[in-house]
Amino acid sequence: MKRFPAAAALLAAVLLLAGCSASGSSNDAGSSVSNPGTGAVTGDGTTKDSGVVGAPQAGDAAGSVTSGSAAGSTSEVATGQRDVIMTGSMSITAKDPIKATQDAVTITEQAGGRIDSRTENPATENQQASATLTLRIPAGALDRTVTDLKKLGTVNFVSLNASDITQQTQDLDARITALKTSVDRLLTLMQQATTTTDLIAIEGTLSQRQADLESLQSQRNFLSDQVDFSTIILSLYSTGTVAPGAPGDFWTAIGAGWAALVGALGAALVGIGYALPWIALVGVLALIVILIVRMSRRNGKAA
Repeated sequence: MKRFPAAAALLAAVLLLAGCSASGSSNDAGSSVSNPGTGAVTGDGTTKDSGVVGAPQAGDAAGSVTSGSAAGSTSEVATGQRDVIMTGSMSITAKDPIKATQDAVTITEQAGGRIDSRTENPATENQQASATLTLRIPAGALDRTVTDLKKLGTVNFVSLNASDITQQTQDLDARITALKTSVDRLLTLMQQATTTTDLIAIEGTLSQRQADLESLQSQRNFLSDQVDFSTIILSLYSTGTVAPGAPGDFWTAIGAGWAALVGALGAALVGIGYALPWIALVGVLALIVILIVRMSRRNGKAA
């Protein structure tokens, strides 16, 4: 009877140890499941890194690409590939057009541009001062330079036009590349020519291809200059030279009408002043003719 309690105690101890072992195995398995970053067991018993922890996810990778495109790099590249020629004209009324001309030159040169033509008309008794300039302004500094030019006086009008020549420049680039390849090939054939006839034929073709290549390169350089430097024609006038805009109310309209009447009368008087010498000369000639006719008639009657 004494052996039975001892056997029962031993059996209980074995069962307790088995339960603890099973609990520990269960906890280890749970740890493996709850931390997939440490690895996952495949069907063949090997361990495969799941990549969840410490590795970028597909969604994160896609997010980085999206943010890169949202930064505007694509649109900037697309805009940079376009060849656009900007041209325009400006009319400004200034107190001293000659001084404003020098200021316009300074503004243009500070922006990195140049002056292609410059015409100044100083004030005289018969005309007021004026000036006309052809400005070549770097395309990247056009807006800032136009804003600075507007400060020279009262702006009468500003007109800007854009012309996209991307297709034309791409066509020229392709033709230039093809001609360069042809010229290189002809130079190689010239070195390999064995007869005088072949050499003369190759030289004639090579001369024509080189002339065509230089012509296309000249056209391409001209277009590049037009794209890189916008062309603005600036006209500067003295105060009162350019007619003001349409009146905005009744009293302003009356003032404008009176000014127009006075101007018309002044112009009429100037015209009469120019015509008076001619009228006097015609009157004298007519009087002489009448006297000659009358004298001839009197002589005819007396005879």
